[in-house]
Amino acid sequence: GGDTMADGPSHLDETTRAAIASGRLVHLATINPDGTPQVTCIYVGWEGDEIVAGHLADHVKLRNIRRDPRVTLSVESDVPFEGFSPYLVIKGIARVEEGGGVPVLRRITGGQFPPPGDDGPEGFVTHISPRALSGIGPWGLAN
Repeated sequence: GGDTMADGPSHLDETTRAAIASGRLVHLATINPDGTPQVTCIYVGWEGDEIVAGHLADHVKLRNIRRDPRVTLSVESDVPFEGFSPYLVIKGIARVEEGGGVPVLRRITGGQFPPPGDDGPEGFVTHISPRALSGIGPWGLAN
């Protein structure tokens, strides 16, 4: 369809980075063992050219990613776009790393979560390598 590879025009990269770093909740879709989609909301940020998310526990989404690394993210954006509420969809390949969940969560939530002093378990970090972009706004028309 109208997918644009992540290494597209520089303005797209800046706009994409801004949408992901906006602090909004992002919908993450993973694939359940029976092939059905599993959707949850997460906070995300950038680490180089990868999208990262921190997790405190080993949730279904992490088990799904270990079994099948294909994921899709969607996030609403404030990018001006006449007639529609713009949103970005990113298809990517994910991997789960043990530990480091707390510092990543603190960084991408501006220190809001988890609360100071509540270091809890080491948690997990999901790294997502973007493969294709789509959506409404600078990312193209609805797919």
